[in-house]
Order: sequence, then structure tokens, then C-alpha cells
Amino acid sequence: MKILISPEYEYLRPYLAELPRHFAQGREIHSGRNHIRVISPDGRLQLNVKRYAVPRWPNRLIYSCLRKPKGLRAFIYPQKLLEAGIDTPRAVAYMEERRGGLLGYSYFVSIQSDMPGRLYELGNARMDTPQQIRLVRDVARFAARIHDAGLTHLDFSPGNILYDTLADGSHRFTLVDINRMRFGEVDIRHGCANFARLWGQPRMFEILAEEYAAARGFDASECFRLMMAARRRFWSRFVRRHKVKYDLKLD
Repeated sequence: MKILISPEYEYLRPYLAELPRHFAQGREIHSGRNHIRVISPDGRLQLNVKRYAVPRWPNRLIYSCLRKPKGLRAFIYPQKLLEAGIDTPRAVAYMEERRGGLLGYSYFVSIQSDMPGRLYELGNARMDTPQQIRLVRDVARFAARIHDAGLTHLDFSPGNILYDTLADGSHRFTLVDINRMRFGEVDIRHGCANFARLWGQPRMFEILAEEYAAARGFDASECFRLMMAARRRFWSRFVRRHKVKYDLKLD
């Protein structure tokens, strides 16, 4: 069993050494191919644990020998984001199980975020309230900060952008599920395409394009065109295999 622990949480090593057992007893917050549960070593500190499924063949061989497993990347990347001023839950530990040298279950442990908001609520929003418009504009500015830092979250989707509404009506954000990142300059095409997975109606993307273009010095109409083209490509493929949970309008 391989286990890596961030230095500031080294004191948790005895507890984390039995992570699979604690995980089995944790409070489940997501169930699917990968499972997410919350555990606590002392009743106060809340730890988010994501257990990654055993990779299917040939990915099991690839992640065992050639590429960093998803959980290991999730453990490494938070520091890169935090150093760039982008909020994400602090990494606590990474653990992996192997059999015959091949990767089995792997676990990524982070601090449980207390951010209450998710962006799913914007799926059918008509953008007819100041609160909705403020949230969308703040999302656009947040994305611009990420891209200006040379970072791209490759699953920039509603469930991975957590937010809180502050007393003055502004919003703070944190990114989760960051094992798929691209590092390097983000041009207008890649930046606008990064919004494709968001839920929302065309008017929302007009506002995103306006604010994102203003923040990065781009042309707003070109941003909107690129966003909508990337959105059509993504969702046209998505609907072939999945049910869409909001009113999908691509034009």
C-alpha cells in the first residue's frame, strides 16, 4: 500500500494508514463508478475522500506503468492552483492499492469544502434577476483569472465549481475534481471552449462572453461565437449517450 501525506497533515498518518476501513464507514455524498465519502479523525476536521475505481483494461496497465493515476494528479495539482491564487480544497493524502504490480483502488483525501453553492441552478435560469446576472458575471471573471494564470480545468462543469454568496452580493469560488488540468497559455479559442460543459441558456452565454471578453481583452462577439460552437460540439455528443437534466437549447 502506497501512501503520500502532505507535510502539514503528517500527524494524521496513523489514522490514514487505515483509510480503506474509515472510508467504508464514511458518510456517502456521491455514488457511481467513483465514490466520495466524508470521514473525520476527531469529529471536527472533515475530510473528503474520493475512491477511484479500478481502471479498466488497458487503462489499468497505462496508469500502473506509464501515466500518473488520477488520484495522484488530484493530490499534486492543488498546490499549483493555490500558488496561482485559485482556491481549491487542500490536499491531505493519496493512497493506492496494487495487486501484481497493477493499480487497484486509489484514494484522494482533501479538506471537505464548506461552499454551499453549485451552478446546476443556472441550467434553466432566464437571466431575469440581478442575482442570476451577478453570479454569471462573477463566474466569467473567475474563469478569466484561472486562464490568465495559465490553467485550464478540463472538466469545468457545474458540480466542480463551488461557490458562496458574500454579504455584498459578490461570490467566491473554489474548484474541485481537478485531476484533469492543462497547464500553459490559454488563448481565446481554448478559453471560450472551456465553458462548453456549463448548464445554461443562450442568454447566459451572452453574459459570460461579455464579461470574459472584458476581463481578458477579447472581442465579445467572437467569444460568444466560440463558446456556442464548443457548446454545440460537446452537448451534441453528450445527448447520444446520456439524458440531459435541463432544457438544452444549442442556438
